[in-house]
Amino acid sequence: MQINRVNKTNRNFTGLWNNKVLLKTLEKVSDHGTSFSVGTGLAMSLFVRPLVILSTPNVEKENKQYACANSICSALIKFGMVEAVALPIENAVKKIEKNPNKYLTPSTIKNLNENNKALTDSKSFRLASQIIKLSTGFLTAIPKSMLSIALIPIVMDKIFDLKIIPTPKVENSLKKIPPNKEIPFTGKLANELPKKIGKIFDIEVFQNFVKKYRNHDKDISKHITAATDILLTGTSAYQIKKNKKIKENRKKPQIYNNLISTGITLTGGYSLDRLMKNKTSKFIEKFSQINAKDPKLAKYIEGINIIRPAIIFAGIYYGLLPMLSIYLAEKTDKYLLKP
Repeated sequence: MQINRVNKTNRNFTGLWNNKVLLKTLEKVSDHGTSFSVGTGLAMSLFVRPLVILSTPNVEKENKQYACANSICSALIKFGMVEAVALPIENAVKKIEKNPNKYLTPSTIKNLNENNKALTDSKSFRLASQIIKLSTGFLTAIPKSMLSIALIPIVMDKIFDLKIIPTPKVENSLKKIPPNKEIPFTGKLANELPKKIGKIFDIEVFQNFVKKYRNHDKDISKHITAATDILLTGTSAYQIKKNKKIKENRKKPQIYNNLISTGITLTGGYSLDRLMKNKTSKFIEKFSQINAKDPKLAKYIEGINIIRPAIIFAGIYYGLLPMLSIYLAEKTDKYLLKP
């Protein structure tokens, strides 16, 4: 009897594949994909990227300091701004997923439910949900870029002790804030936002789009990340060029650095993600077989498809690339300045 019990245990043991911590993590990533991406970028921007930049040989010290300041400002502003927008939207979409009949019209539910089962099992609906949740980074790209560039001189002054701007008086700034004044964020917004988001689901053009591309849901996170990076890079270049508090001879290296970084990241990221997607397909296939009866299987797979490109793009952009991009940016600037 003891032998039979051991054999039965061995047959049912699946280890990592249905580990509760893993499944809960994948579900959370699916619900909060944007938060996971910006959180990964924040950690890499504050620690890994500055260390890589500062250790780059044959690059002027001040150019490295500006690049570090850019990285720190960009990470902090992106995380704060995206989270402020992403969390309410992600929570609103989650409410819609739990109670679609309350927030969506019957025609929308019928149109997006191609398998006539639970709406959350529909590829079209899941793609629509992911597009809405992941688009918050793209929607906040321009204001995030503007604030990041505006903060570079402050970071240069505070961290690297380059006295290029007067230090603002904190006391005067605090006096402008009324005491005990709370930011108006009431339950009304939490209740109204799902209704507003539901109207996006109800747009017929949007429904037709997600139905057409529902089989490409594995790549949506990657494509939105790429579009956001392109928009961020273009906006940053414009803001650096017009910022009067950044030294003129340091502007072009920073612009070149951003352009080179984005170009290499997107090229390498897409290539590596394509390779890794082929490798992870077997993992997903076995994972799906073991967790076939789990009603949240679709969410788990969404989580895997968000984690993979997020880590790949962050690893290239924040870990492997900074040393190469800042070196090439400085060499490019010096070459163009030659008579």
